[in-house]
Amino acid sequence: MIFKVYFQEGTFEVPVRERTKAIYLEAETEREVRRRLADRNYNIELVQKVTGAYLDYEKQSENYVLETV
Repeated sequence: MIFKVYFQEGTFEVPVRERTKAIYLEAETEREVRRRLADRNYNIELVQKVTGAYLDYEKQSENYVLETV
């Protein structure tokens, strides 16, 4: 499954929409995504499963890059 992770780069940053970034990861569960990103200093706001038509739409974006962690 593909997950889209919304995050702030620092754990002490207050979440502000304009500074929120997103990455895409392939994993089996949300827990696995969080475990893989635990060593990064991210303030994770949301981990969202991306499937079907939504995944097809996201793949058309120039920002869609599947991260390998």
